Amino acid sequence: MAGDQKARAKKEQMKGKAEETVGRAVGNERMTAEGRARKAKGDARQAKEKTKDTLKP
Repeated sequence: MAGDQKARAKKEQMKGKAEETVGRAVGNERMTAEGRARKAKGDARQAKEKTKDTLKP
């Protein structure tokens, strides 16, 4: 299960980075902001999974 969540975090990070880059390229500030938000969500999920791994007995 944890591996699935880690993969999901990476996927969100990549999608967010791509969306942010495309938004910047076309001058769409809303798309850029949404991409940043998605990337931040992926970063948070990854941090949560790392914390869970650290706390495992």
